[in-house]
Amino acid sequence: MGSTRRRFTDEYKTQAVDFVLDGNRSIAEVARNIGVHEMTLGKWVKKVRDEQRDQVPADEPVTESERAELARLRGELKDANSTIAELQMQVEFAKKVATWFAKGKQ
Repeated sequence: MGSTRRRFTDEYKTQAVDFVLDGNRSIAEVARNIGVHEMTLGKWVKKVRDEQRDQVPADEPVTESERAELARLRGELKDANSTIAELQMQVEFAKKVATWFAKGKQ
């Protein structure tokens, strides 16, 4: 019994990945349009993204858009940390109140 596994050329894979990365389209949308399984296209895209990440030197200056995103993410982190601290204080207060009520009933 023969294999039913499809083979794709490197050029085909590159073009499909370009549709996702350069076209700002989702993997699912592109996979549906070209007749490839979503998981297969996802693997191709991941491989290219990993290769691109490895090609960027660590000492390369940060672009303006990256700098803006860093500022946004730092702000979000600060907000999240303050929310966590507030919730931890509320938990501690609830524990103390519960302990106080438990002592009062005995």
